[in-house]
Amino acid sequence: MISVVIPTYNEEKALPYTLRTLFAQPGEFEAIVVDGGSSDETHVVLSNCGFQCPSPLMPHPSRRLLEAVKGRASQMNTGAQQAKGEWLLFLHADTVLPYGAIRRLNEMEDDQTVQAGGFMHQFSGDDWRLRFISFLDNFRCTRSRIIYGDQALFVRRTLFQELGGFPDQPILEDVAFCERLIKVTNPLLLHPPVVTDARKFVKMGIWRSFVRVLLIILHVEYRLPVLPRMFFQDVR
Repeated sequence: MISVVIPTYNEEKALPYTLRTLFAQPGEFEAIVVDGGSSDETHVVLSNCGFQCPSPLMPHPSRRLLEAVKGRASQMNTGAQQAKGEWLLFLHADTVLPYGAIRRLNEMEDDQTVQAGGFMHQFSGDDWRLRFISFLDNFRCTRSRIIYGDQALFVRRTLFQELGGFPDQPILEDVAFCERLIKVTNPLLLHPPVVTDARKFVKMGIWRSFVRVLLIILHVEYRLPVLPRMFFQDVR
């Protein structure tokens, strides 16, 4: 079984489509949403989709809603602690899996040569600038095997636990975890890609977002000084 862990914070706009496409996936999985204190209609969206907090009458429903301190590392670690699946798949609230992804991971459960992986990436829409950003990101990932959070990282639950989960840091927790991950395994990169809603990039400004991505890549690849927290400001 696959445990899909989705961290949320004020994701009322993108979350409905992400959940609809997830629940249309064939295969065996559970969905665990971990909210970081949303103040918008995120909880309404989740309630309408059948998510509920665990209870004595239903301790392990297939759609669970948990709460955690805001921050992707904290939220994803909380979800992983409650997961029951062989695979943990960490899915951003604005990212959509390709059809058949869950069943494909189900089929790999017994293949111990695969311990972790992720998907190639693209943005929604057809703006050439966004396609170019995805091209650069995919090139970087193919070269480094460092999987970013919006690439739907998946890892065996036992290996995730052995590596200590995501480090307790406010930014780039996905990069820090993958730096440990690639020391023990070679993550698999799958096609077709996941698709991330381009709304946030468009709202911030595509060229500004492009420069931001380049700086993050340079920061990770060449160990440049730590980027300021404001560089990772929330865009909703």
